[in-house]
Amino acid sequence: MMVLTTTALYPGTRNYQSYNNISPSWTGEYEDYVTDELAEVRQSLNIMSLIFYCLAFVLGVLGNGLVIWVTGFKMKKTVNTVWFLNLALADFLFTAFLPLSVTYTAMDFHWPFGKFMCKLNSTISFLNMFASVYILVVISVDRCVSVVRPVWAQNHRNIRKASCISLCVWVWALVLSSPYFVFRDIGVSFKDNRIINCFNNFALSDDYDTKEVRELRVFRHQAMVITRFLLGFLVPFAIIVTCYAILIQRLKRNRNLASQSGRPFKIIAAVITAFFLCWVPYHIMALIEMVSSALDEVSNTLDHVTTIGVPIATSLAYLNSCLNPLLYVFMGQDFKDKLRKSILIVLESAFTEEVSRSNNTCTNSGLTSRSKEKSYSDAEI
Repeated sequence: MMVLTTTALYPGTRNYQSYNNISPSWTGEYEDYVTDELAEVRQSLNIMSLIFYCLAFVLGVLGNGLVIWVTGFKMKKTVNTVWFLNLALADFLFTAFLPLSVTYTAMDFHWPFGKFMCKLNSTISFLNMFASVYILVVISVDRCVSVVRPVWAQNHRNIRKASCISLCVWVWALVLSSPYFVFRDIGVSFKDNRIINCFNNFALSDDYDTKEVRELRVFRHQAMVITRFLLGFLVPFAIIVTCYAILIQRLKRNRNLASQSGRPFKIIAAVITAFFLCWVPYHIMALIEMVSSALDEVSNTLDHVTTIGVPIATSLAYLNSCLNPLLYVFMGQDFKDKLRKSILIVLESAFTEEVSRSNNTCTNSGLTSRSKEKSYSDAEI
């Protein structure tokens, strides 16, 4: 019989169901041990999750698509636009796959898309997490160096190097997320033989009775959770906090520098704060679930905490992928202006197609003159 949980537990001790509100991509399946008193809560959480997933998909695809369009094609290319373009690409890629999670949750955690898509969806999800956090690390270090060593930054900071660093971040994120492609598997649910779940098969085996195999599952599950917590949260967070502590100290000494860096500093700080506020609950819940799975006896308290906490924490993590565009619009005047002007140009182009040929010359010349007037400044987000 196949265990359908991200914990390292096994049939014979407890009965499981793949309760995966984190999508087929996240570690979030846990036990069907949850008492009947929580059945209504679980159903409500499923509905809440579907709403959040759909919201994240619509806002994330549209918002990040606009950011990619503006930073990639409408704004003058700078080091900062390279950073934010890659951040938007990571979020866009993740949100584009969200319909799979919506379908999975809506079908009572039945995965109809096959093993490869189960593996790919998981990899894409964690690729987004690792890529996002390390791009934020790069942004923080870059901002810190620009303020602390402005002359050096001016001589060495360029678009080509920023693109190379971004590529390295993507490769590193792919390395960190690749184990999820290896361990992700599909199998028949314990609750219903007609339901296929997408889950983590840490032992890469259908043997759930042998002690050595069970211990291997426990070890790999704990290694995955701890590694994700350290490399996906704690270490990046420590680097970012250090960079901003240095930045704040330097800006306090130099008021002119503070006034020049005010808006970019606030935007980057808001993006980083939003990321960690959205992801802290997820990492905490993953650690709690790991502790719960290692216990010899069932802990009703921990089961209740994970039953309620995992879907909520996951929904917050999902929403982070659509928050950045909103922060840019509300806090970034340059980005706001470029977005508004770009949309106006598109609308004008669409409308001019309806103009008769006799007016084409006049219209096109008008658009050309407007385009010249709308030359984009060197200002960064």
